[in-house]
Amino acid sequence: MVAFVGPKQENLAHRRTKAEDYMVPPPWIPFPSTVAYRRRHEAKWVAAGFRPNASGVSDSDRFWQSERPSCRLIICRSCPEAEPRLFPLLTKLFAKPVVPAGLLMPPSVDDDDVGVYTATSDQSFTPAMKWLDDQPDRSIIYVALGSEAPLTQDQVRELAHGLELSGVRFLWALRPPSWHADSDTVGTVLPNGFELRVAPRGVISARWVPQLHVLAHRAVGGFLTHCGWSSIFESLRFALPLVLLPLFADQGLGVQALPARDIGVEVARNDADGSFRRDDVAAAVRRVMVEEEGKTLARRAKELRDILGDKQRQEVYLDELVSYLQCYK
Repeated sequence: MVAFVGPKQENLAHRRTKAEDYMVPPPWIPFPSTVAYRRRHEAKWVAAGFRPNASGVSDSDRFWQSERPSCRLIICRSCPEAEPRLFPLLTKLFAKPVVPAGLLMPPSVDDDDVGVYTATSDQSFTPAMKWLDDQPDRSIIYVALGSEAPLTQDQVRELAHGLELSGVRFLWALRPPSWHADSDTVGTVLPNGFELRVAPRGVISARWVPQLHVLAHRAVGGFLTHCGWSSIFESLRFALPLVLLPLFADQGLGVQALPARDIGVEVARNDADGSFRRDDVAAAVRRVMVEEEGKTLARRAKELRDILGDKQRQEVYLDELVSYLQCYK
């Protein structure tokens, strides 16, 4: 995302004025790259971030203000293995060190540590965790679209119908949408009779879900995600294949990033408005959870985890970051 926004001087030299300009890599990336928004609705959304909003200031101007000359370092939660060639490029573009903090993955889970991840102090989630305990290994797809997902009612219902059509067991962390009046239940935004029809193979939790505990559970075999950076690497820690459903902000670029691109299947969308159909949700879920392709994706996830999750290498990035902070204090 930092590479896509770029420094102010490059944006002044290469003005992007229409949606199509955001659907190709910016001209200051001199090598073949996937850093671009592929769908028009995503490009239109990000283009708006380069124009003044109601405050009179654009989001891009706020970013450029944060990296003005008094900023001496830019620190990214990433590493060269995950995003090849970008760190030296960004260091050159911004004329200051752009430093990897590493991926900051959650700790690994060994068989002896499973109890740590299956127990939770939040009693509201205890029934769902007990339900998980009763499910077959790798049979559940965990569905979570982040804390800021701007889901419409139509999107919630198409997603619900898609999960139902897939025939796959699922645990859905469904936060009540901002437009939904009742913060304690999401039943009224789901299709009529949905919860009854999918029982007992589907559980919907409208409250906080201990995501790491769920992703680490032996019954979970896939993750339907909005492609937030943290969620991608949390799933990678547990070698889970992904169903990709980006919604806004940098999530469209998250789909293009190496981890998600290699271990996920994207839900087919309408390029113009971003809408998706239940049949396409069901097809993507089945590809990951039922069909042979899912086994290949899971194998790739494990291979990629072994590379990107190299603890020794990630510790080196943290040590180097500490050295930079000491030098620039």
